[in-house]
Amino acid sequence: MPTLPLRLRSAARRVRRGVLRRRRLLAAVCALVAVWAGLRATATPASPLVPVTVAAHDLGAGSVLRLGDLTTVGFAPGTVPSGHIRDPVGRQLAGPVRRGQPITDTALVGASLVRDRPDLVALPVRLPDSAMAELLRVGDEIDLVSADPQGGPAVTAAHDALVLALPPPPSDAAADGLPGRVVVLGVDESEVTAVSSATVTHFLTVVWSR
Repeated sequence: MPTLPLRLRSAARRVRRGVLRRRRLLAAVCALVAVWAGLRATATPASPLVPVTVAAHDLGAGSVLRLGDLTTVGFAPGTVPSGHIRDPVGRQLAGPVRRGQPITDTALVGASLVRDRPDLVALPVRLPDSAMAELLRVGDEIDLVSADPQGGPAVTAAHDALVLALPPPPSDAAADGLPGRVVVLGVDESEVTAVSSATVTHFLTVVWSR
């Protein structure tokens, strides 16, 4: 028992000598910890991410969006795309969308398709020949020619109409009992009446204007 204090004193001396030998390293470590703590204390907390609805997988033009087609991704504040739609379920895509691409108003069939073209209005038009509609592509500029089935002269119902969307035909081709296929065109507002009347009383065909 009398030797225990001696052993303790000896161990203490060894520890003290070890600390003294490494005092510069320990001082440097303490300084680094102090700097890190100071930076943590003064750092601006990160802003919370903004949830943005994006495509969960590649989607084709005309797809009607379902819950399983969508997912949510966090965007940093200030990077959220303009026109982002938070809940687009049930809306129809005007064009194809890649996986991870945000769903915005201009990606959907509707008036927003002509947001950047105030000179045009969006008008659904039924072309009588679905094969003719298959030749069109979004972005095409066409003239709509109205032919009188009774043999009257053909007239141009719309000039430089912009193809905005090509919704796919219904899975049941006879679902609405009507022939042809509906396309969405951007037309001058002054031409809406002529085009609408021609879809009922005349045969419409298209001419690529550019």
